[in-house]
Amino acid sequence: MPIAELTAAERTAMMAGLPEWQLARDDKAIERTFEFADFSAAWGFVARIALLAEKADHHPEWFNVYNRVEITLTTHDAGGLSQRDADMATAIDRLL
Repeated sequence: MPIAELTAAERTAMMAGLPEWQLARDDKAIERTFEFADFSAAWGFVARIALLAEKADHHPEWFNVYNRVEITLTTHDAGGLSQRDADMATAIDRLL
């Protein structure tokens, strides 16, 4: 079953529920930067996200330098944002 890209109205509603995330890539992705006390805390956060991503079969793009983790979510199969991105962002936020 194909994964549907969110409509503009659905995307607006999603963003209202994810105030720390920003639209990116011409509104086809969302991104957020997290900062932690040190590398170990940042890496532990990435490891917890990896477990969520495997379970959901929806994998973020990320970049980690020392205490900073930058995450981008998009659904390549949908050609942009989908409900899977909203669900993953919400799950990531719950880890904090």
